[in-house]
Amino acid sequence: MIARIISNSLLAGAALLALTLTAQAQVKTKTEVQKGAATKQVKVERGEVVYVSGNSCVIKAEDGTLRHFDNVPESVTVTVDGKQLNIHQIKVGMKIERQTITTTVPKTITTVKTVSGTVFYVQAPNTVILTMDNGKNQRFKIPKGQKFNIDGQEVDAFGLRQGMKVNAQQVTEVPITEVSQQVSRTGTMPPPPPPPPAPAPDVAILIISLPAPQAAPVETAAAEPAPTKLPKTGSDLPLLGLLGTLSLVLGLALKAARSL
Repeated sequence: MIARIISNSLLAGAALLALTLTAQAQVKTKTEVQKGAATKQVKVERGEVVYVSGNSCVIKAEDGTLRHFDNVPESVTVTVDGKQLNIHQIKVGMKIERQTITTTVPKTITTVKTVSGTVFYVQAPNTVILTMDNGKNQRFKIPKGQKFNIDGQEVDAFGLRQGMKVNAQQVTEVPITEVSQQVSRTGTMPPPPPPPPAPAPDVAILIISLPAPQAAPVETAAAEPAPTKLPKTGSDLPLLGLLGTLSLVLGLALKAARSL
């Protein structure tokens, strides 16, 4: 007898488990998603590459802080002059700008579950077994506060009786927020190093030999020939005076000689 009761209990438990597993297939579910107004936030970050090694790099931000990025995947690229450069192609000194557009969309997911059938068994306030239109019994868990429509009247789980035809509808609304990000990176290569100074060109030096300066010619007056005779306007008086003077001197000299 006890074995038979245990066997019947096991069969009933297996039946309830089967009903629970197939119940969801008999419930009509309708889901609607309502979207709210989307909001966008744009964030721009700028910096300069100061170190690159393998898949790691260090970027100096505009505020002077250093940000270390390790294990950067090769799929992350920077657009430079229309080309996509990965972590192995960026250079120290490159200026990088990262623009992040964050889009936030509020959503409300409304789920309506509808089930109808005849009450076969009820265990208020948690469980009810309904006989569905296909003649199979299915077990349902009664949500808290669930109402049932009985001949146009709403009752709770305690108002259910065996044989009642019920129509139950469960409406749930779940608000969610959908966030998506779009990241773009652009950069400019560092300026090329200045070229080495060009060697000074050889300057040809032209040496011009100038003739030695010559002294300016000195004009000498040509000596005039001595006149052969006195000009007509001259007289013999000066010559006579000279002879007289010489005679006087000579006389004085002779007198002096005698007195000795």
